[in-house]
Amino acid sequence: MTTNVTSPAVPSTSVRRILVPLDFSESSYKALAYASALARQFEAKITLLHVVQMTYMVGEYGAIELPELEVQLTTSARSKLESVAREKVPAGQVDGTLIRVGPAVPEIANTAKETNADLLVISTHGYTGLKRIVLGSVAENVVRHAPCPVLVVREKEHEFIHN
Repeated sequence: MTTNVTSPAVPSTSVRRILVPLDFSESSYKALAYASALARQFEAKITLLHVVQMTYMVGEYGAIELPELEVQLTTSARSKLESVAREKVPAGQVDGTLIRVGPAVPEIANTAKETNADLLVISTHGYTGLKRIVLGSVAENVVRHAPCPVLVVREKEHEFIHN
C-alpha cells in the first residue's frame, strides 16, 4: 500500500515593482544594490524615490517658508536621482524616479501605495543611542506604515549579494 505524502503548499511570489527610497548615502546605495539583485531575479522594475524634507526656520514672527530653497533642493535632488539611475542601476531596470517633499515616513509609505509597490527596499544607518533618539529611525517607521513588505538593509552586516 502506498501512502501519498503531500508537502505543504509553498506560496508563490510575484515581485514586479520595487520602491527604493534614497537619501544619497552609501547605505542607501547598498539598499539599491539589493533591490537591483532582486529586480534581476524577479524580472521586476525599480522606482527610485528621494524625499526632500524641508526644515522651516522659526523667527520671532513664526515659521518662515523658504519656497526658493525648496525649488533648489528639489531640482538638485532630481538631477542626482537621475544620475544614480543611470550609473548605479542596470539598463532596463528603472521604471522611474520620483521626488516628494515632506516628512520622509508618510511620503515613502504614500508613494509605495500610489505606485502599487510589491516590495520596498530601504537602508538603515544603524544609529544607536542619542543619535537614534534625535534623528529617529525612518526605516523602523516605514516598516510600521508601509502598505507592502519591506526589506531593511543594514549598513554593516552579513551580505547575501556580491558585486
